[in-house]
Amino acid sequence: QVQLAESGGGLVQPGGSLRLSCAGSGFTFSSYTMSWYRQALGKERELVARITSLGGIPNYADSVKGRFTASRDNAKNTVYLQMNSLKPEDTAVYYCNAGRNGGLGRKYDYWGQGTQVTVSS
Repeated sequence: QVQLAESGGGLVQPGGSLRLSCAGSGFTFSSYTMSWYRQALGKERELVARITSLGGIPNYADSVKGRFTASRDNAKNTVYLQMNSLKPEDTAVYYCNAGRNGGLGRKYDYWGQGTQVTVSS
């Protein structure tokens, strides 16, 4: 069965760093675009970063450009989000997403359980 197992969240001080990992299983990881989303309390879920199946140049939300780096290791079925210079406004639940378009208009969309990132003194 499809699973996306996230890890690396926690409490960090402003200016600090965290590295999130998302390990996929039960699907062909290398065929999927991987994305990181986040949702802060009282706010809509937003796309943070997206990286294509072959690991080309990722796309980032303006709010994290220059601070966050997404990468993937298809051999390990894992996608990462390196978060540097963290700010309190980065506090959110971060979700890993795997997406792929199939034939006949099919959409495949899987989500991780989410991991809490709290940036606070």
